[in-house]
Amino acid sequence: MFRRSFLAALPLVLALAATPARAAGEPLTILALGDSLTAGLGLEQNEAFPAKLEQALKAKGLDVKVINAGVSGDTAVQGAARLDWSLTDDVKAVIVELGANDALRGLDPAQAGAALKEIVGKLQAKKLPVLVAGMRSPPNLGPDYGKNFEAIYAQFAGQEGVLLYPFFLDGVAADPKLNQQDGMHPTAAGVDVIVARMMPQVEALIAMAKK
Repeated sequence: MFRRSFLAALPLVLALAATPARAAGEPLTILALGDSLTAGLGLEQNEAFPAKLEQALKAKGLDVKVINAGVSGDTAVQGAARLDWSLTDDVKAVIVELGANDALRGLDPAQAGAALKEIVGKLQAKKLPVLVAGMRSPPNLGPDYGKNFEAIYAQFAGQEGVLLYPFFLDGVAADPKLNQQDGMHPTAAGVDVIVARMMPQVEALIAMAKK
């Protein structure tokens, strides 16, 4: 009796065992939560960081979808406030790029640090790997402010499930050939540089999401 029941159920058992965490053909979804640097201010939608990143990853044979959750003008606190409704059920990893507007407005770095910590904490609670992209403050705010500001990102170094890319605009900041006329937002060519430099960290994020 037991043997007949087991044999009858065997096809279902084998089918369940063969079912992956994501359905076959379903891309791995990455949420890019950020401000205008993520949103792509001044660029066409297909030139923004999330779109360019998705294109570059697909060119490497990776089946991914990158959601653009950038909102121009957002501070870290505002980004934290909309995290919950930005996280859809299909999101498997998150890139966080926030803090530039905090620095431009000279806001207390501790405020941005607390907001970023809240974001990362919520993502860790959901067991979602996260890549934090850091920012630097304008030099006119002074060395003390700059040191305190950069420390808000350094707090995530070495945390389990968290990757840190110290400076989102690395290789692009202050280069007139890679920035729009405002001197702050990258051109499409500037976004290409950002994507290329971040690629190793993004690939590591994807590997963590697939575990």
